[in-house]
Amino acid sequence: MPLMPPWCRDVVLLDARAPVPIDRPFTARDADACGVPAALRHKLVARGLLRPLVRGVYVASQVPDSFRLRVAAVALVTPPHVVVVDRTAAWIHGVDALPRTAIRAMPALDLYSRDGSRVRRAGVASGIRELRPRDVEQLGPLAVTTALRTACDLGRLLWRYDALAAVDGFLRHGVDRDELVHEVERFKGFRGVVQLRHLAAISDAGAESPPESALRLHWHESGIPAWPETQVWVHGDDGAPRYRIDVGDREVRFGAEYYGEEFHTEADRVADERRLAWLSRERCWHMEVFMREDVYGAELAAGHRLRHGYEQARASLGMRQTTYVDLAR
Repeated sequence: MPLMPPWCRDVVLLDARAPVPIDRPFTARDADACGVPAALRHKLVARGLLRPLVRGVYVASQVPDSFRLRVAAVALVTPPHVVVVDRTAAWIHGVDALPRTAIRAMPALDLYSRDGSRVRRAGVASGIRELRPRDVEQLGPLAVTTALRTACDLGRLLWRYDALAAVDGFLRHGVDRDELVHEVERFKGFRGVVQLRHLAAISDAGAESPPESALRLHWHESGIPAWPETQVWVHGDDGAPRYRIDVGDREVRFGAEYYGEEFHTEADRVADERRLAWLSRERCWHMEVFMREDVYGAELAAGHRLRHGYEQARASLGMRQTTYVDLAR
């Protein structure tokens, strides 16, 4: 196997010896011209010296993520007559709406034409879309759908669990919920408007991650009569907030948590078990834990488990509270 070039051999970060820029994004074509072909780029990414930003654009790993960086990256591969839309626009706005496969492969760029043509390029999802002037904002060199328009489009066009996650994400980033609900009606007759209308009505800025949004949608679809509250704080004996539950109902003390396997170490699992035991023993909460397969798998089992867990919690609330009082004596 050929040795790595001296400028990237035994280094922690790329430095001034590197032939590619180390302070700004650059394209695969730029790298080729600098003598850094695809095979070497793959090795640099694997070693953590480069990271891909969008399809065909890289940056040195030490460059911090920022809004400006995202705009600059997309601008390198975007023709002047197109508008950045959908998932790519959400990413620029700082909302996580990328497909879950993005951890393995860079997703296509969502670029739509304003001149009646299509962008025919590998790695680009293109087409023609009806956009009003108020739907588009200029971000430096890029034309991008506004946060409100992007939220509406993703709420219409994505799978409903991903769609609600995108809508919730835009609420967290400042889109006004009342404005969103009002905006829905302009899409009457458009594909996906029924879904968008439903999701806008149950949207919640409190969901902190896409899986939490998806879990909440399972709750709504399960037929549980109680409205799910997000980020439910449970307090200690001193009155200070101690633990927070992803989704729950205070009245029957039923809570649901999503645990992402990719982020849970052994220490995390031990802490989670201690936390769940405290919530059950000290505060009488009936807790259910959900994993990726429950929420996104083929069976979509989360809804059934939520309904069953809620009914168990409602039926056992009196007994749990009595046991808690007896133990406290």
